[in-house]
Amino acid sequence: MELFTPDFGLIFWMFVGVIILLFVLYKWGWPIIIKGVESRADLIDKGVEYAQNAKEQMEHAREQADKYIADARRQQADMLREADKMKTQIIEEARVAAQGEAKKVMDAAKVSIEQERKEAQQQFRNEVSAFALDIATKVVRDELRDEKAQQRLVSTLLDDMDKQN
Repeated sequence: MELFTPDFGLIFWMFVGVIILLFVLYKWGWPIIIKGVESRADLIDKGVEYAQNAKEQMEHAREQADKYIADARRQQADMLREADKMKTQIIEEARVAAQGEAKKVMDAAKVSIEQERKEAQQQFRNEVSAFALDIATKVVRDELRDEKAQQRLVSTLLDDMDKQN
């Protein structure tokens, strides 16, 4: 039972051994442990700082990306507006060109119609003149068949000439 009831000398020497152990630990072990804990704490602090910097950089990168996206959308809107203006301008130019071409065609058609009308009038006059001469020839032949009619016509023409002079 000596194990369960320690003697005073055993307790004293155990107490001295623990004190020496604590002194050795305090002198050489404790600084190494503290140094390891402090370096671990520094490493953790640096990791937290690095994480915060990374978070700030990510937020900054996100802001930059949002800025670039907004810029790209604005440029896209500008391009669409410019394309719409160009489309409107091209349509207007095509309309003006078509109107000019239509005016040229209409003017050419008017000139052509006027020319054809004049030609038709000339042809009509020529035909009317030809018919009038044919009719006059027939009328004159019928009236000048006998000699009395010829004499009467000659004297009428001579009387007309005398009156005019």
